Order: sequence, then structure tokens, then C-alpha cells
Amino acid sequence: MQLIAKLGILADAAKYDASCASSGAPKRSSKGRDGLGATNGMGICHSYTPDGRCVSLLKVLLTNFCLYDCQYCVNRRTSNVPRARFTPEEVVRLTLDFYRRNCISGLFLSSGIIRSADYTMEQLIRVARLLREEHEFRGYIHLKTIPDADPLLIEEAGRLADRLSVNIELPTDESLQLLAPEKKASTIRLAMGTIHQGQLAVAGERNAPRFTPAGQSTQLIVGADSTDDHTILGNAQALYQGYALKRVYYSAFSPIPDSPSSVPLAAPPLLREHRLYQADFLMRGYGYSAGELLREAGNLALDIDPKLAWALANREVFPLDVNRAEPALLARIPGIGLRSVQRLVALRRERRIRYDDLVQLRCVLDKARPFIVTSDYRPPEAEVRSGLLRARLREPQAPQQMGLWA
Repeated sequence: MQLIAKLGILADAAKYDASCASSGAPKRSSKGRDGLGATNGMGICHSYTPDGRCVSLLKVLLTNFCLYDCQYCVNRRTSNVPRARFTPEEVVRLTLDFYRRNCISGLFLSSGIIRSADYTMEQLIRVARLLREEHEFRGYIHLKTIPDADPLLIEEAGRLADRLSVNIELPTDESLQLLAPEKKASTIRLAMGTIHQGQLAVAGERNAPRFTPAGQSTQLIVGADSTDDHTILGNAQALYQGYALKRVYYSAFSPIPDSPSSVPLAAPPLLREHRLYQADFLMRGYGYSAGELLREAGNLALDIDPKLAWALANREVFPLDVNRAEPALLARIPGIGLRSVQRLVALRRERRIRYDDLVQLRCVLDKARPFIVTSDYRPPEAEVRSGLLRARLREPQAPQQMGLWA
């Protein structure tokens, strides 16, 4: 099979993995030389760094042949899809060719399981080693870790790649046992722990070798089982606390051709994945806990964002005087982000904050207005019931986003 035909199959097969962001990758050098590639600035995905730069990655599978028969996966053993396989040398060639044409800044490489977990992991490592050592490639490399692989192989991958990720696949151990019985939640967590321990071993050591300097991430599929958002967010919080993950990625289940009866025939609402990302960001950046965002079993609201939902459920906290409130509370006002909070805190050291100051800071006042007090403004909605206020503030959505039709 020609290389371009393989690329068409294996780039398309990789599109279901969302955990390919390249945030946090460092600058690399070798013996005083810059080498080839940089971490800044068909199979190409776009990711964003923390400062907003868009970077492009070659995103492919080494192969979509797989020994496993995960019911939610288009590349499962019993799936009737075209199959292809790259050699490590072919992936290296593609990466360098795309880089020299200024199409990419790095590589995201995953794979189906072939022969064994160890053999597959060795093939992924060979790609990274050829790029790093033979071609002096200093760009970003993200390797998808095979959980069942020998921990020594995972450690070797961590010394070559900027980021490693181990997909947790499904939100609960029970769902994994049902839909992917050949995979074990315990081995997935063990692989995550191996990566975390590798990071801790080099933390604070000035001359220690690099080990996944951009951290580790994971991905879970939403909507392939009946798990609700309350459980998903609780599990994500435990992963952040237990393994210091950089990101948990949420991938809405996508129905696949000739799918088995064990998985749904329809995708979940498009907004459900978006609301989970919003809630996840509130946990990572704003200090919310999973229990605050969803107090009891169920899913996040689709018609309002999680921050607004929390504010409506905690009306006794509001309205907040922006001239006096603690920064952590200011950040919980709907429509006011972290940067605006920093600017408000700096401004109120100089003078009292007026309503027009919030306008100048481009706060989303349609949301913020009922929850704030300034030196010249107090909300007339302060006594309005939360149900009526929610009706005023809910976001209009297209029916297909709400999951009302296919």
C-alpha cells in the first residue's frame, strides 16, 4: 500500500482521540545546537497553548489493526474498516516531511494493539527515538501510552516524549468491564501512576533528565454508557488529585458503522461534551469542586453554563460588592473571568469601581448584572426568583445541539 493511502486511513482513524493538545511543551536543545523542529509557532490537528497560540500536529495511528474488541471503538477487532500499518521509519519520514513544509510543529502518535502491548509500545518508542536521536527533532511529541506495557517501556517513552497520555476510556470500572473486557481499569491506573512517579522523581532536580515535561493527560468517552455527569466529574477530580494530570479530555460517543447492540445508536447531545469541558475548566482554574457543580446524581444543565447554574443555586452569596469581595468570590460571578478579576483587584487599589469599569473590561454583563454591586449600581433582579432569572439568562440552542433530533 502506498504511503499516502496509509496516511488517509490512519489519519482518519486517529480523529476520535481528542487528547492531543500541546500545552506546556518546553524548548529543547542538544549540545548547544537548536536541532530540527520547535514546540511553538490530511492528519493535521490544531491545538492551543496556554497563551492562545495555535500549533499544528501530525495526528496519526501507527496502525488501526487491533487485538482488542472494544465495543465503542471503530478500530475494534471485529470492525469492518480498511486496515493499514506504518513502519516507524514511515512515521518519521512523514513527520519530517510535514515539518519541512511548515505544516506541523510536532507529532501525536497512537496505535491499535498489535502482537502484544510491549511490542506496540516498543514501536511507538522507536518512532520517538529515531526523531530525537537520529534526526535531532526538537519539536513536540505526544505518545499514547499502552497501559499493559512494561513500566520500563513507559519510563523510556517519558524520557523521549513531551507528553504521554493513557486513555481511561470509560467513566467507570463497571462500564469498562462491560464494553472493553480485555482492558483493566487497574492497569490503566498503574500506567498513570508510573508516569506520575517518573515526574515526581525529576521534580526539583536541576540536572535531572527530562520526563514528560508537558505532563500527562487522559480521555474518556461520554455517552457510550449510562454514566451521568455527576460521576464523570467526580472521577475527573480524583484523577487530577491522584495523578496530577494536565487535562482530562471528554469525547462524545460517535455511533460507528455496524455498531454492536451494547452501545447506543445515537450520539449524546453536542452540548453535553461542551458543558463537561466548561465544568472541568471551573475545577482546574476557578477552584470549584465536582460536588459544588453537581450536588446530586444527574447531568449538567444544557440551557445554562455550569458557572451560572452554580450562581443560581447559591443566590444567598449574591449580589457581591466588587469593591469588597475576595478575589476567589469575584471569580464566581457569571460573566467575569480570571483576567477581569485580576484587573478589578488592581483597579480597586486606586479607586472605587463603577459599572462603566466593568463595561471597559468587557465583562459579560448580561450574565453578571444580576449578581454584582458597584459604587453606582445595584441589581433590580436581586429579589427575582432563581427560576425566573434562569429563564431570562438561558442560552438559545439549536434543536440538534440539545439532542432533540438526529
